[in-house]
Amino acid sequence: MLMAHPLVLKNLIEQYKTLRILHAEEGSSEARQRLEDITYTLCVSTGTRDIEAALIAARRQLESADIASDFVLTG
Repeated sequence: MLMAHPLVLKNLIEQYKTLRILHAEEGSSEARQRLEDITYTLCVSTGTRDIEAALIAARRQLESADIASDFVLTG
């Protein structure tokens, strides 16, 4: 199974948290759609089928990753 880069997972979790707050406060269709998109992406990125399992899997992957030395900047 392909695994998302730890920085991608970290970013997805942060977006999910932010969108949950926005959806709770605004309840707009745009916030809801963005939340659904991030939820789907987290599930696909972690090989899970629901958001709770995706968040657990992503956090476990982040705990075991050494983000600082896990990649090389090129450019």
